[in-house]
Amino acid sequence: MQKITLNVYRFDPDLDQEPYWKSYELPGREGVTVLEVLFEVLEHHDGSLAFRYSCREAICGACAMYINGSHRLACKTQVSHLGRVLWVSPLPHMRVIKDLVVDMDPFFEKYKLIKPYLLSNSKPPEKERYQSPDERRYIDEMISCILCGSCYSSCPSVWTGEHYLGPAALMWAYRFTADGRDEGDAERLNLTAQEGGLWRCHTIFNCTEACPKNINLTHSIQQLKKKAAARVLGGK
Repeated sequence: MQKITLNVYRFDPDLDQEPYWKSYELPGREGVTVLEVLFEVLEHHDGSLAFRYSCREAICGACAMYINGSHRLACKTQVSHLGRVLWVSPLPHMRVIKDLVVDMDPFFEKYKLIKPYLLSNSKPPEKERYQSPDERRYIDEMISCILCGSCYSSCPSVWTGEHYLGPAALMWAYRFTADGRDEGDAERLNLTAQEGGLWRCHTIFNCTEACPKNINLTHSIQQLKKKAAARVLGGK
């Protein structure tokens, strides 16, 4: 494989007035991921480059970035699939801490607001809260979410409304209301069925397109809207 040109977004708020692009000429090798190329720069060209990573297996979401015009996970994106020129920048529309590292606090604060765990108001059963294989399959897609923030970064409603919960939080709210073991429907609908929640989603599908796990977040949000509407019509 011929040499590649890696263009990386650089910005250190302690040193730089404005962000800029820095280019690196690197040897191309078959089977190399974008994350490995970033390590090549970090270890052999510029030790000041900042980026996040953890599992290197596309299950932690830490290395979500904007690569050649798309939201991708750097650890699973093959350089050979992108050509010889790479453009790597942080998740758009999120505050940059340094280089490719963005502030994920607002994303996780909104995720925590929907109480992403099973809620129960009844006495625990003697053995377990049973879930059949079919019931589990119904929520399989949603459970595949790795909280990488790509959907949040891609959503115009997030860009224009700082209090909007965002697609990931709303998808997870539906994941739990769709779980037969959960008893928190009323509480979660109270949290999400308001202007900063469900009704600010305009069904743009950016979140679904951006998701590296191919989750249809828009579908989940629409199902949660149906639940909220049924609750109002039912007088509950």
